[in-house]
Amino acid sequence: MFGGVASTLRTFSLLEGLPVIDLESGEDFGKVLDLICDDGKVSSIVIDKKGWLNRHFLIPLEDIDAIGHEGLMVSDLAKLHHYSSTEKKKLHLKHGKHQFRGKLLLSAEGEKFGLVEDVYFNEELGTITGYEVTDGLLSDFFEGRKVIRASGKLVVGKEKAILSR
Repeated sequence: MFGGVASTLRTFSLLEGLPVIDLESGEDFGKVLDLICDDGKVSSIVIDKKGWLNRHFLIPLEDIDAIGHEGLMVSDLAKLHHYSSTEKKKLHLKHGKHQFRGKLLLSAEGEKFGLVEDVYFNEELGTITGYEVTDGLLSDFFEGRKVIRASGKLVVGKEKAILSR
C-alpha cells in the first residue's frame, strides 16, 4: 500500500471532506465522512457517495492506494462496500450512536484529559497513536489543544472514554 512511501501520521480532520478518487477513471466517487476504529486501529473509512440518494460506503484502510492532500486514491472501487448495520454498531469518531468525539477522555487512574476532538493515526498501519483533546474554546485559544498518547486500550461508554496505560 502507498507505493513504499514512508508512513505518515494523519489526523482525521485533515481527511474529512476529501474526495475519494477512482484511479481508473479519475472521477470522484464521494467524500470522506468518518472513520471506524477497531481495537486501537482505524479499520475503515466511511464515504458519503455523490448523488441524490444519501448512501454511505466503507473502504478498509488497507485498500486505499494513497492518501494525499487532495484526496484518497483508490484503484479498485469494487473493494468499497455498503455500510451495513453491523458496521454502524462499531466505534466511530464523529457520527452515529457509537461515536467517541466529544466524550470526556479519562485515564484508568481517573485523570481528566479533556474532550476528544480528533485522532492521530499511522496512515499505513491504521494504528491510533494519539487523541487530540480540548478543554473548551477559551483553553484552545490560549493554551492550544493537547495530544494524549494512545498507549493503551480505549474503552468507550455512553458519556466517557477511558484510556488504560
